[in-house]
Amino acid sequence: MHIPDGFLDPKTLIVTAAASAYALKKDADSAKKIMEEKDIPFLGVLSAFVFAAQMVNFPVMAGTSGHFLGAAMLTYAMGPQLAGLAMASVLILQCLLFQDGGLLALGANIFNMAVVAPVTAFYILKLAKKWFYGKKLAGIFLAGWASVVAASIFCSVELFLSGVAGLKEVLIPMVVIHSLIGIGEGLITVAVCSFVDRVRNIKVDSIDNSEKGMTV
Repeated sequence: MHIPDGFLDPKTLIVTAAASAYALKKDADSAKKIMEEKDIPFLGVLSAFVFAAQMVNFPVMAGTSGHFLGAAMLTYAMGPQLAGLAMASVLILQCLLFQDGGLLALGANIFNMAVVAPVTAFYILKLAKKWFYGKKLAGIFLAGWASVVAASIFCSVELFLSGVAGLKEVLIPMVVIHSLIGIGEGLITVAVCSFVDRVRNIKVDSIDNSEKGMTV
């Protein structure tokens, strides 16, 4: 889903870059209000995990492979605003250090994976509270799956608008492949989010126990 340079036309590059810049500006403004100092190490660890996990590819079908995206996991753990900033940082590093995605296409890649994916995951997680009451893991799985598929749809539309291929020719294969990748994404997201919840509970219990042992 990392679009290389040379695939998107100038108007698509400009529009997606402008949309990404606007979204990241909004995310940064929100982060100043909601982010606390204690959140910084946690966000850094999760971002590093996503960066490392995206380097590991797994086979999907003949000639294709996929990797963990991480947008839903970050959204679940930190909210869509911080998730967007973290995903954008990962994508920028990957582009500059490993040429994973084109430099000119960076705005489009950020839009698809750092804007569309976290927003999709956020609303799926929100709706899942009503759809899957008492079954949180099902909602997390769906959020992971949907974030990947939604990003692939926007990627397909961008390629179509740039004249790379017809909409059906690019959309159907992209959605089919990323629907399969999304299954792996959902399973990994469930596993990581469950671990994050356990860590948080341990941390809260430790604080509570410490407070109980304090004397005034």
